[in-house]
Parts: sequence; C-alpha cells; structure tokens
Amino acid sequence: MWKKNDSIRLTIEDLTTEGAGIGKVDGFTFFIKDALIGDEIDARVIKLKKNYGFARLMNIITPSPDRVTPRCPVARSCGGCQIQAMRYDAQLAWKQEKVRQLLERVGHVSDYEMLPIMGMEEPWHYRNKVQYPVGLDKEGRIVTGFYAGRTHAIIDTERCYIQPEINEQILSVVKQWMADEQILPYDENTGKGLVRHVLTRIGFQTGEILVCLVINGQKLPHADPLISKLREIAGMKSISVSPNMSRSNVILGETSRTLWGQDYITDYIGNVKYQISPLSFYQVNPVQTRRLYQTALEFADPGPQDVVWDLYCGIGTISLFIAQKASQVHGVEIVPQAIEDAKRNAALNGMSNAHFYVGKAEEVLPQAYRENHIHADIIVVDPPRKGCDQALLDCMLKMQPAKIVYVSCDPATLARDLRILEEGGYKVKKVRCCDMFPHSIHCETVVLLTRNT
Repeated sequence: MWKKNDSIRLTIEDLTTEGAGIGKVDGFTFFIKDALIGDEIDARVIKLKKNYGFARLMNIITPSPDRVTPRCPVARSCGGCQIQAMRYDAQLAWKQEKVRQLLERVGHVSDYEMLPIMGMEEPWHYRNKVQYPVGLDKEGRIVTGFYAGRTHAIIDTERCYIQPEINEQILSVVKQWMADEQILPYDENTGKGLVRHVLTRIGFQTGEILVCLVINGQKLPHADPLISKLREIAGMKSISVSPNMSRSNVILGETSRTLWGQDYITDYIGNVKYQISPLSFYQVNPVQTRRLYQTALEFADPGPQDVVWDLYCGIGTISLFIAQKASQVHGVEIVPQAIEDAKRNAALNGMSNAHFYVGKAEEVLPQAYRENHIHADIIVVDPPRKGCDQALLDCMLKMQPAKIVYVSCDPATLARDLRILEEGGYKVKKVRCCDMFPHSIHCETVVLLTRNT
C-alpha cells in the first residue's frame, strides 16, 4: 500500500512509551517522532514493516491544543527532552494515564486508589547530576552536549534548561583548558583521545559541587591549570577523574581518584544527610526525590516495632528515610561502593538501626530467609527498569509481609510484577506517580500492596 518517501496526512492519537506520535492512515499505523496527541500533520514515510511504519514529521497543519514552543532551541534534535513541546500539565496527565493503562491492561489491576500525580511547580533546572559527552565538531572544535536520539552524535549545547546553570561555567572551563593544553576528546571509532565525559554533581541544599572527568587513561596531564580554574567556582568541593579504557558505551569507570578536595559532596533529602561520591547512585531530581520518598514512607507507615527490608537500596536513601520511624531497616544492593556509602550515611545521621548487605537482592533475601528465618513486616523494592527477579518475588510471597511498597521507574515491568504479587495473595491499594523527569517520557510510580487476610 505504502512505499518509502510517500507523503501522508494524519492526526496523532497517542504517544508511544518512547514519546513518538501514533497515528493511522486507512487503518495502517505510523510512528512519528516529535508529533503530539492532537496534531494534524504531513509526514514522509521513512520505513515500513508488515503491520506498521515510521514517518518523519514534515509539517504541522493544525497544532495540538497542548503544543507549546520549546524553551530549548535544540529540543527536537537532542535526545534528552522528548516531549518539551507539550504543555506541562498535559505531560503530567499523559504520564499518569499511561501508568493507569499499563497497570490495568498488563497487570490486570483494578479497584485501587490512583492519587494525583506529583508534578513540579518549576520544571526547569532540576537535575543535580549531568554526564556530558565530549567530542569534536566538523571544524575540529571541542563540543559538549547530549546525544541525539538513538545515536552517539553530540548535539552541541551551551545551555541546557533542565540542568543547573552553573554547569555552563564548568563546561567552559574544561573546554578552554582542553584547547589550551591541546588535549583531545575521546573518539569512539578509533579508541584514541583522552576526555570521554564531564560529570557534575551539585548539592541543591548545600550548594556543594563535584566535577569528575571520565578519561581514556590513568592520568590527567596538565591537571594543575584545570584544578586552579575550577577551584574559582563558588561551591567547588571535589575534583576527580574516573579512568575508563573500555571500548563500550559504559560511561563511568569502575573507580575514581580525587585530584583536589573531598572524595564526595553532601546534600539533604528532608532531614537526612547524604554523602555523594562520583560513582554513587543518587536520584537526580532532589525536589521530587523528597516527595517520592515521603510518599514511600507514608505508604509503608512503619511503626516503632516494624522490621523493614529495602531491596535495591542504592546508597540507603529510602532506607534512612524509613529508619527514622521503623525498629530495624535492612538494605540490600549489588554495588559494593553504594553499600559503603549507605553505611557511611547511616553513621552520618546517627542511625544505628539501619543495616546494609552487598549482593543481588534475589540471592541475599532468599538465603537470609532460608538460613536465618528472617521476617519482614514491610518490604520496599526499588528495582531497575527490568523490574524484580522472579526468585525475589517468590521469596517475598513466602515471607508474607503485611505491606509491600513498590517504587518503579518503568510502568510496564511494574505492571507485570504487580500481577504476580496479586496472584500471590496481595492487593494493590494505592498508586501515585511522581514526575521526576519533566519534559521526558519517564515517570516514577509508588505502589502500596497489602496482604489479603
């Protein structure tokens, strides 16, 4: 019916989970990047499959009532903000509806309370961590920015509207130092060049700044002039390097080495203080993280006698929030450095009732249950996008905690796991979405399950 380069006219009816518009022509489905629900558009066919195709947006005939002019001039080419052209309240409504649809269609979840999504009053400059790739443009000039969608082509970005503005000054210093000292960026094709990424972390409550250069080598030549300039930036507390000589897409190396200052910066979520090193996992939106964790704490509602297991605990962020009210909290995380950070953060806050273990959650919990007959009044899980391992879900069902609080960054795997938990004797009671990443397609969700009695 259709062939490549054909022109089509269609109205966008929905968005994919990656933010592409979905529309139909004579019953045939097309996916179109940068199109929004309600747009009437002209597009050009670029790829065809048996039952669907892909097209490129050519012209917006009638814009969606939710369409706005993006604040960022490179929003369409950059892969970071897939839906910045959508009104913010419409973004929130779409995210909550997408979660609801997945829970009900995939998870077969029904008869639960969906609380209003938690959006931001000011959804700009919200990220406290950035990893800027470094490269050369066609004229041989050093560029930093973000990758275009589905590529490793760097979109040179002097100003990013979801990053702290101080990063502009940091990048300017690094690029000028590289030019002055004739230090080349890493080239993925040849494996040569030194500087791969510039990582920054900023404590929003403390104002402390950490800069880490990811390098294709063990040493950073001519480091003194760079350190001298970076130290002039107010709030600078830590300058380090992370060697990464692998020919892969992994950004950070396995270790970091401090060149100047502390090995970490500090920040607060609520009343809890955290030390954050270059390799630590720490949520990137501190304003929404506080609201997310407060929701998890409210759903868990631990009493002074309750024992809580926090699985995929990272550096102990949720664990320490809950430890303020529970009798004992046990956190499990596979990354050894994260567990060291968690123990240090517990000591930093004077919390002797938080204990942490290194290992895979799906191995540590079943072993502890099998060998030590542990119990849990409440289990909290905050898994990666792939969701919980089946062995972990099975063990949770055997332990029969009164409550399970599931924090998810992927509603599809969340829905899958909730179906398993409900079939195992639990009931979804409350669901609340949290917009941790405004202008992107991603959404965090907190779910409360209680055991059927």
